[in-house]
Amino acid sequence: MSTTPHRHPVLIIGGGTAGITVAARLRRKGVRGIAILEPSDTHWYQPLWTLVGGGRATAELTRRPERSVIPPGVEWIRDAATAVDPDAETVTTASGAELRYEHLVLAPGLQLDWSAVPGLAESVGRDGVSSNYSPEYAPKTWEFIRNLTSGTAVFTHPAGPIKCGGAPQKIAYLAADHWRREGTLKDIRVVLALPEPAIFKVETYARELEKVAARYGIEVRLQSELLSVDPERRELTLADRAAGDTERISYDFLHATPPQSAPDWLKTSPLADPASPYGYVEADAHTLVHPRYPNVYALGDVANLPTSKTGAAVRKQAPVVVENLIAGMAGRSGTGRYDGYTSCPLVTARDKMLLAEFDYDLALAPSFPVINLKKERRDMWYLKRYGLPALYWHGMLKGRA
Repeated sequence: MSTTPHRHPVLIIGGGTAGITVAARLRRKGVRGIAILEPSDTHWYQPLWTLVGGGRATAELTRRPERSVIPPGVEWIRDAATAVDPDAETVTTASGAELRYEHLVLAPGLQLDWSAVPGLAESVGRDGVSSNYSPEYAPKTWEFIRNLTSGTAVFTHPAGPIKCGGAPQKIAYLAADHWRREGTLKDIRVVLALPEPAIFKVETYARELEKVAARYGIEVRLQSELLSVDPERRELTLADRAAGDTERISYDFLHATPPQSAPDWLKTSPLADPASPYGYVEADAHTLVHPRYPNVYALGDVANLPTSKTGAAVRKQAPVVVENLIAGMAGRSGTGRYDGYTSCPLVTARDKMLLAEFDYDLALAPSFPVINLKKERRDMWYLKRYGLPALYWHGMLKGRA
């Protein structure tokens, strides 16, 4: 006698910020039958990696056991997704299991494509090359920064949507501030290569960041990106997209942000957005529901939404997914709407921060309307270092904020 394989009422792929936040909020609403598919046994608070690289926090502060953040009553399937079939409503895992679902939440994060830049995968973590986009390498960033007393330091940002789009320039400011305090900045050439035509896409914040870069004497190269790294010669090649040419620069320190994209198994699935060359998941910009599969929801870094990929965005997206998913479980259309809110806490010195908050229309969306958030502030630094981590561990991941 055959039996029908178990179907998970709610299957969440990804046990990071987005997946845990949604699961916690669903449980607080009384939803049962939730399973999280996540292979890692460590949960990371990634926004602090910039401060680890800048010598203002330790890597240990950014990690907790994954088990400790799984909400009570939620099943943890410690395995990795390798394929999804939204027509059959199944997910295949690395162990060969086939999971069936009624509602699917996609929150697997994205992958770091180190090999997309020739020479980068072989270089990172040694000989002056690092990246805060990995907990393995962020402590090396600080090691290289504090040991540099002269020479050339280059900070790069790849083309295409990446998580925490302000991080590639935050570390440039932290490094320059350290060298200024040490009295060595005058002997260090600092180059910041950014792919966009402006230092930041919201003009109000761009003006302030231009002042910050000028204060440190940083050479800002707009419409530029890293093409390759030659670790033997300690040279890199930058492409100037505006001029249509390239430049080779000898470096003593390189902080490289790798190109990023959706996990490979999602890129080749029917859920990928045909309009995204990076394979990000198609989702309605406001409801976060997949337009062709109404029982599939996407949020966080993997969703192809026209806003910056940040934890602050997830905090606003999660309630929308939860509201619309619960409505879907009841056979109704949800009323949850996301306006594109995101926040980039732009650290500009070892004790200052510019809190950039905006929506889909690039309109300012301040959380503290009575405070002037259009400039660097010391109190915002304390928010970044102490307030936001507390909000994360005790608020977001508990479904309270």
